[in-house]
Amino acid sequence: MIDPLIHAALLMTTPILLAAIGGLVNRVGGIVNIGLESMMLTGALVAVIVSADTGSVVLALLAALVAGGIVGLLMSLVVTRLAANEIIVGLGFSVAVAGLVRFLLKSVYGVSGTFNPPGVVMLPRIDIPVIADVPILGAILSGQDPLTWFAWAMVPVTAFVLARTRLGLRLRAAGSAEMTARALGLDPLASRDASTVFAGAMSGLAGAHLSIGVVGLFNEGITGGRGFIALAAFYFGRNRPWRTALGALLFGFFEALQIRLQGRGVPAELVQMLPYLIVILVLTGLGLANRRRSGSSS
Repeated sequence: MIDPLIHAALLMTTPILLAAIGGLVNRVGGIVNIGLESMMLTGALVAVIVSADTGSVVLALLAALVAGGIVGLLMSLVVTRLAANEIIVGLGFSVAVAGLVRFLLKSVYGVSGTFNPPGVVMLPRIDIPVIADVPILGAILSGQDPLTWFAWAMVPVTAFVLARTRLGLRLRAAGSAEMTARALGLDPLASRDASTVFAGAMSGLAGAHLSIGVVGLFNEGITGGRGFIALAAFYFGRNRPWRTALGALLFGFFEALQIRLQGRGVPAELVQMLPYLIVILVLTGLGLANRRRSGSSS
């Protein structure tokens, strides 16, 4: 009971964590990326197409990464060069990409809703024989796919880069002290572009995990609002990678739990709202904590 739930929780956490790490870096760079969902959707579709056409998981992941990065770059250019509102642009990209995907599926492949081409190659699972049968530990470490390992590896890497490298210092300066950054000869707009491309690339990988890591096909609703859950995760983390990872794991656990509850006869309509209810509760708690903190400081 516990081991399968832990394994499923980590599986459900992976796309949220990938997108959340990207969104965190983007936020540090000065842009709150509401468009993560659009980049995930792009990566999910591109990964399925490339996987089916080439039979290569590596090429599928690279294509999803690049496609997500391109969407991120386009969004960043609209925000930074045209001075458009980042919230409106992010929501607009989410709606526009969803419509474009629907149009491409219908006009190019003659399908609507679900796209399931033959020959899709799934992400491999990495089994560790020595610990596979160890309770709990085996469920955590064995049988996971490469993107899950990559997602968790990116947590300490991101923490180190943001806190202890010149790149991280420049990014933080671009996001929080634009005038100071310019006085030091830095280009805040270029830093924001780079952080948004990174967020798009990570979200593209998140989408690829959903399509070729979990289900082996593409569906118009495959992201299921996970881009917005990732947004909640990095708000929960307050620009700290480890706290962001904890938030992603929390949401991933409740997503896995709702799937398990559906299998036990609990009404689907009730349990499907569980992850989103948790998001609302967490964000409400954060808001109350911030108000209490600001009240005590004043």
